[in-house]
Amino acid sequence: MSSILTNTSAMVALQTMKGISANLNKTQADISTGKTIASAKDNAAVWAISKVMESDVEGFKGISDSLSVGNATLTVARNASESVTKLLTEMKGKIVAAQAENVDRSKLQTDITQLTKQIESVVGAAQFNGLNLVDGSQTSINVLSSLDRSATGVASSNIQVTAQNLSTDAGSALTGTALGAVTNPTGAPNATSTVGTFVLQGGAGALASNAFGANPATATALIEGDAIELTVGSTTGRYVVKEGDTNDELAEGLRNALTQGGLNGSDFTLSAAGGVLSVTNNTNTAAAVAVTATRGEGGLAALGTIDVTADPAAALADIEGLLQTSINAASSFGSSQKRIDIQSEFVGKLTDSLKTGIGAMVDTDMEEASARLQALQVQQQLATQALSIANQQPQGLLSLFR
Repeated sequence: MSSILTNTSAMVALQTMKGISANLNKTQADISTGKTIASAKDNAAVWAISKVMESDVEGFKGISDSLSVGNATLTVARNASESVTKLLTEMKGKIVAAQAENVDRSKLQTDITQLTKQIESVVGAAQFNGLNLVDGSQTSINVLSSLDRSATGVASSNIQVTAQNLSTDAGSALTGTALGAVTNPTGAPNATSTVGTFVLQGGAGALASNAFGANPATATALIEGDAIELTVGSTTGRYVVKEGDTNDELAEGLRNALTQGGLNGSDFTLSAAGGVLSVTNNTNTAAAVAVTATRGEGGLAALGTIDVTADPAAALADIEGLLQTSINAASSFGSSQKRIDIQSEFVGKLTDSLKTGIGAMVDTDMEEASARLQALQVQQQLATQALSIANQQPQGLLSLFR
């Protein structure tokens, strides 16, 4: 049946043309933006995944910057350690020369003193953006190294770099608020003696690393690297404070040191309640009790005592240990820097992989889009002609009335 009121062919051709035009507009948008999924309405699920991955890519850019800063910091520290090693090697040559009898040891000692000052200058200047890993002001640093995403969320991880103390500072005795009033009682049998009040840097909890808010030059509380010596009777025990130590762990460390020194563990009891170090004498023999604490020494503190004019043999023995200290420091920094280099390379490759994955999900396949564009343009032309033909069909009905 033909009708002049309802042109079914024209309606079909028109709907076809609208569909072709919509696809053509989408293809042209894909080509112009370069993305087949440019907004959430294109594909909500894929768009959401791509945005999460894009945020991770931005995060890894920040991690790459952190690794670069960490690498630069370690480069300064390693170069300083290697320079110190070179200077100590030169110093060793002069100390070896001083072992001979027919040399002017005073002139050699002058050279050794100047080399010591140069070592102090190198150590003091080895900072990057205010951070010095060789002067004893730090114990460790954390270099942001990764962004770890899992089903439960996202977390960052770090590479911990251990600092090396190549300073020539000798450990100084701690007094005042660090240990309180120290007494040396003659000791009554079965009596408890309070020998010192000590405070942990960071409060009453676990010891905080002096890399966080503690300046060894001004801190009065105990910090990592400090040494405590407790004497009970004729036995002395020495314990070096570690990061994370609590009051009880300090007391336990001193207890073990005393028993290793030959004191019977059942003859005394140590406690550290509230930061007060107390010793209980469990025998019927009086015993003197004393305690001292010193700030941690620099790894090259013995440089200040080297004197080839007084004891060249002792100087030779000392320089060997100091040389090994600087070599170990350079080796430690080199290992950490190598790890950072590997992680930096991995982060770069991981970032590229993420970008590739995002592109595979949302980027336009330009070859496919080009072929589709040409096909749609042909379809659009055909649809236009089909609509024109369909619109002319009612004209054919006039011949029925001639």
